[in-house]
Amino acid sequence: MSLLIKGGTVVTADQSFMADVYCVDGKIAKVGADLTVPGGTEVIDAAGQYVMPGGIDPHTHMQLPFMGTVASEDFYSGTAAGLAGGTTCIIDFVIPAPGTSLMSAFHQWREWAEKSVSDYAFHVAVTWWDESVAQDMETLVKEHGVNSFKHFMAYKGAIMADDEILVNSFSKAWDLGALPTVHAENGELVYQLQKKLLAMGITGPEGHPQSRPPEVEGEAANRAIRIAQALKTPVYLVHVSTEEALDSVTRARSEGQRVFGEVLAGHLLIDDSVYKNKDFDVAAAHVMSPPFRPKKAQDALWKGLQSGNLQTTATDHCCFCADQKAAGKDDFTKIPNGTGGVENRMEVLWNAGVNTGRLTMNEFVKVTSTNAAQIFNMYPRKGAIAEGSDADIVVWDPKGKKTISAKTHHQNVDYNIFEGMEVTGIPSHTISQGKLVYCNGKLNVVRGAGNYIKRPPFAPYFDAIGKMRDMDPPFSVDRDS
Repeated sequence: MSLLIKGGTVVTADQSFMADVYCVDGKIAKVGADLTVPGGTEVIDAAGQYVMPGGIDPHTHMQLPFMGTVASEDFYSGTAAGLAGGTTCIIDFVIPAPGTSLMSAFHQWREWAEKSVSDYAFHVAVTWWDESVAQDMETLVKEHGVNSFKHFMAYKGAIMADDEILVNSFSKAWDLGALPTVHAENGELVYQLQKKLLAMGITGPEGHPQSRPPEVEGEAANRAIRIAQALKTPVYLVHVSTEEALDSVTRARSEGQRVFGEVLAGHLLIDDSVYKNKDFDVAAAHVMSPPFRPKKAQDALWKGLQSGNLQTTATDHCCFCADQKAAGKDDFTKIPNGTGGVENRMEVLWNAGVNTGRLTMNEFVKVTSTNAAQIFNMYPRKGAIAEGSDADIVVWDPKGKKTISAKTHHQNVDYNIFEGMEVTGIPSHTISQGKLVYCNGKLNVVRGAGNYIKRPPFAPYFDAIGKMRDMDPPFSVDRDS
């Protein structure tokens, strides 16, 4: 099967140039001007448009069992919605219940994900600790291509990782050449503030951000970074939403520490006024953790993205419909935490980033695709327009316009946090594995077409006497997934 994207401007993380892109059997075969290709090749006319690496959303939760219910978006509908927005790969999360083996949870998520229509990978959460967890981490890295482990510093009484777990897991990740990632909120402080607010009679969605003030995130971010510093391990902070957390990331990076920061499209564009809406359904639809912040924080987060102290953009896509959110009608602590966005991330970031001059086109590619591919060791298989890379591509129409609405989106949820937002700059075509799967508003996807992407560890690692352990060969784009 072959496909030619003709006459567009190729935009990568580091350059822009006029070229055709020829794809054969799921890979990019040639990139060059005026390519001659065999007859029968499908042709996409990209004149006047940009040809970019497909988006990578490094933070989604499809089909997640959480807070007494299950996210409304499964791996089929969620990856399809992503393709409609130009995102061709997601990294989702395996989250074992405390006491449950990491391997059994991993296999369960792999089973759920078999219906994916685009490529996917997994982070695996460490929610408890004993020697079996350490062994499972090793098996996941060596045999299953997992190279990142998640730690929730929030959600006391459920999946919260205390300092002992962080130290043990960070140390093991370092031994394995894997990257620890952290949801930075002080879970004990959140718990105590929730109790205090409920005792004061504050039960509505407005209590959610009050129970998670910026200091909650700032303290946890700094603690995780300092623990990583002491253990000499890199660390990746998911959904940085406050100036306090960003300051910790910036300080650590300026001192030479290997710290990465992720920001959500929602946190860049939506402020905490949503929680004051008198309509419970509207306010509850925006309940997520960390919550949306004051406008001042948005300005700081944009600067963090522009300066390179925040490297990736994500969505934390975790959808719950109005009837599910209603579980917290009389108690905000029972509102399932989560919002959507996988379909709209790239277009709202282009509109608010590139169209305003905050980001160049090349920086847009970096923060929506290439940086995630590099940080999580999928590059240049993903995140690149280059010979041998996967043919995961978005053709971007910079003049295309749309108004975002739950009535027209492909996401399986009855609201959209970007409802009514008018954007200029949208995908006209999405190519996944060399196949045209989205074309001018129409999806053409195949259930189960998505590949699980193995991600090797980051560097050779050594045993106690300094002898290099056996490990997979270095990554190459020809490596089987």
